[in-house]
Amino acid sequence: MLGYYSNLSSQVYDIDKYIGLSFGDVEFYSDRLASCEGKVLEPGVGTGRILIPLLEKGLKVDGFDVSDEMLKICRNNCENRGLQPKLFKGKMESFALDTKYEAIIVPTGTFLLLHKREDSLNALKNFYNHLSDGGKLILDIFLQTDLTVGNVSTKTWKSQNEEMITLESKIVEVDFISQYTISHHRYEKWNHGQLTQSELERFPLRWYGVEEFKLILEQIGFREIIISADYKYGDYPTHSTQTITFEAIANK
Repeated sequence: MLGYYSNLSSQVYDIDKYIGLSFGDVEFYSDRLASCEGKVLEPGVGTGRILIPLLEKGLKVDGFDVSDEMLKICRNNCENRGLQPKLFKGKMESFALDTKYEAIIVPTGTFLLLHKREDSLNALKNFYNHLSDGGKLILDIFLQTDLTVGNVSTKTWKSQNEEMITLESKIVEVDFISQYTISHHRYEKWNHGQLTQSELERFPLRWYGVEEFKLILEQIGFREIIISADYKYGDYPTHSTQTITFEAIANK
């Protein structure tokens, strides 16, 4: 059984997407949520890269993740900054809370990890049901530009105590009908040339067309949908490498 955001994978995420790093998304989400007086929810919270700056701006943000390792790092990152948000384990398609949120945010393409169509639709319905009337969903996607099976990429990071973590990644399956890829990731930790830890991960990733995703949101009941590219509000995407953000209102 291959892992999924296990120990090494979560360590790399915390190193590579550290607190304080922004791709323009931290500023964008901060601006779009500036008027929120109620609660905000971040599904797939990861290690807290978006959550923490929002909390530090005074927003009331809860978060959850499917990965125990991610939540462990996120809690530690929050505690180190004197923050105590509500964090819990859960899945986007099945979490159930009594709370109605003023906003739900899913930055950085995290939603695409739901590669099964049924799960992704159930998650969007779940978001809708957990929003207050007039509440907003803000969600990032990106298009898949590399669909070559078998190509191998390698990355390296330095971790604590001069240790090194390497990642070898390759796409092993492309399903054009269901619109997803499956990659295999091999993480290895090295200490002075000696392999001390290794981890294999099965990594699915879905893709959507821009107008396709807008139609899905409309069918679920969302209205007033604004599409933005590269965190420039209202700028419709013009090329395949841009990050695409949807903002939609739950009209109940």
